[in-house]
Amino acid sequence: MSVFKRVRYILSVLLVLAAVHTAGAQIIVTDGEPLSEDSVMRDFSNQPYFGLYKDNYFIFGPSVGPPVTRKNTNIKFQISIAQRLTKSTLPWGTYLYLFYTQKCFWNVLENSMPMTDLNFNPGIGLTKPLFVKNRMIGKLTFMIEHESNGRDSIQSRSWNRVALAANVLVTKNLMVHYKIWAPIVDGENNRDIVDYAGFYQFGCQWYSNNRRLSAGITLVPRKGFMNFNTVMDFCFRLFKDENQYFYVQFYNGYAEGLLEYNQYHSQLRAGIVIKPKLFSEY
Repeated sequence: MSVFKRVRYILSVLLVLAAVHTAGAQIIVTDGEPLSEDSVMRDFSNQPYFGLYKDNYFIFGPSVGPPVTRKNTNIKFQISIAQRLTKSTLPWGTYLYLFYTQKCFWNVLENSMPMTDLNFNPGIGLTKPLFVKNRMIGKLTFMIEHESNGRDSIQSRSWNRVALAANVLVTKNLMVHYKIWAPIVDGENNRDIVDYAGFYQFGCQWYSNNRRLSAGITLVPRKGFMNFNTVMDFCFRLFKDENQYFYVQFYNGYAEGLLEYNQYHSQLRAGIVIKPKLFSEY
């Protein structure tokens, strides 16, 4: 087993061990006060219907390993939003949301600066805040989502997922997240996508006390023993009262984009990210 695989294995074990200690967890906002159940439910009801879902970023960088060329140095950007459809809570304290994420790979150094892959990911789901001892520790989301690249013929890629996702604050400095899905593959040209994109993912995010710094890792097990798609990231908030961060992302594995889901990529990019209020989805 390579050193890189050993590190990922150790991290996965640590995440499982950390998850068993969530009973006393509290989520801490920027002023250092824990969020009570009443305040969170009131915030969910009063907040704008439209907001951010996943991280919104614009990053640029080269491939890691092979010689750097114009073709393997590109921009990756993501736009991700959520629209709350219900003002009042639904049964079991849930809220109904529409989700939409769009991810693009843009080869700006090549002639005509082509956008080589554009992925569309709409979904709908129920989100439930999670509480322990009247304190919010995270949220649980059940969703149905579709992902495709909008192309036809041999470049068409698409699949659907019924998914359950959870984000839990183990401490004020550590959040663990997990997502599992049942895939429904309808794309004729990507029947084997689950071999590369897997059936679930998990990871963790560390925050400094003032939430100005954060770093995280997300692991997606794919076909084969101890094979993972890995995303590592680092954020530094540029201004104290804003949610714009300097952002570094390292991707290693397959299925970074739909068009070349079965091709290996190792990419290091840096740029700017805008993050949701509490924590991002993954």
